[in-house]
Amino acid sequence: MNDCVFCKIVDGSVPSRKVYEDEKILSFYDLEPQAPVHVLIVPKEHICCADEITEDNSGVIAHIFTKIPVIAKSLGLENGYRIVNNCGDDGCQSVKHLHFHILGGKKLNGRMA
Repeated sequence: MNDCVFCKIVDGSVPSRKVYEDEKILSFYDLEPQAPVHVLIVPKEHICCADEITEDNSGVIAHIFTKIPVIAKSLGLENGYRIVNNCGDDGCQSVKHLHFHILGGKKLNGRMA
């Protein structure tokens, strides 16, 4: 995906403030934080959105969810955090590359909409 900003962050052509990286995923700080701690986790493989998760690529999603607690702990989120995924236009997905937000660092609003 030549025009995908997250693919460019993964390949290093767009800089980011990395939090965690391994062979499958990259985590970095959000440029427009919605909480005191706000990081994104993206698969290095381009998957457009949650609608494109399949049996073949679901392993990377499982991997992300095993790393979320590790990343959260490294960020000092000892008292909880929120995980968010937006899918499609109505879900306000701003970058069409599957990603998960980790938000925390304060007591978050209980409303989801």
